Amino acid sequence: MQATTPAPRTTDPLGQGLESQAGTALLRFGVARRRPADRISWSGTGAAAWLDRGQVMSVGDPDAAAGLVLRAAHGLPDRVREFTVPRGSDVLVGRHLPVTDAVEWVFRWTEQEPPPHAAEDRVQALDATHHDELRAFLAEHSPAHSTGPGSADVRLWAGIRDDAGQLVACGALSRLRDSGAPLMVSVATDAARRGEGLGAALTSWLTRHAVRGDGVCTLWQLGGNAPAERLYDRLGYRTGDPCVTARIAPAPPLAA
Repeated sequence: MQATTPAPRTTDPLGQGLESQAGTALLRFGVARRRPADRISWSGTGAAAWLDRGQVMSVGDPDAAAGLVLRAAHGLPDRVREFTVPRGSDVLVGRHLPVTDAVEWVFRWTEQEPPPHAAEDRVQALDATHHDELRAFLAEHSPAHSTGPGSADVRLWAGIRDDAGQLVACGALSRLRDSGAPLMVSVATDAARRGEGLGAALTSWLTRHAVRGDGVCTLWQLGGNAPAERLYDRLGYRTGDPCVTARIAPAPPLAA
């Protein structure tokens, strides 16, 4: 692979029709509508990339996607510190730049309501008066959660309580930036109650709510999470983009 790619095209990356190809679901659901006029983007044969709050997002052919990340990093060295690319692209980028903290994800979605879950009737919507309770619950049972109460992108929090009224599971529906498509985030279950199907019930309820309201529900699944993969398969989620998110390590200081 070459370290650079042909100059970026002036047309929007969506003009390639990539959003309809396999492995580019993130492009279709993430940036297909309400694109900012000042978006910085790059396009090459078989791949597209765009800058999103300091992170380069790229989809398409792994080799071409890696080339676009390199172009972005060389062209905007003070703004590009992280990237999300098709799996394999991170290795190609790493041949030219110091790459660290790689984490594998899968972008998934469904446009169908899931089969009914017996415990869905225990799920209840939670409002801003429950934010402190949600923060404490997530801090204890899911400290690495992606989104917390009060986030501007979250449209709905939901939870399940035990017979004593204590929260035992929670989750939220956020939004993909630009498109506004529902994105399920921060699903967590009380560590002592795992295996009881509470997470499955909550996930089913949130999926159903999103599909009924918007026609789709999306989520990011952490790579290697076999239980989550089985659950999402049962709920009818399709597998979209197998991705890697990684950081570009800062250059070492020059010797005195």
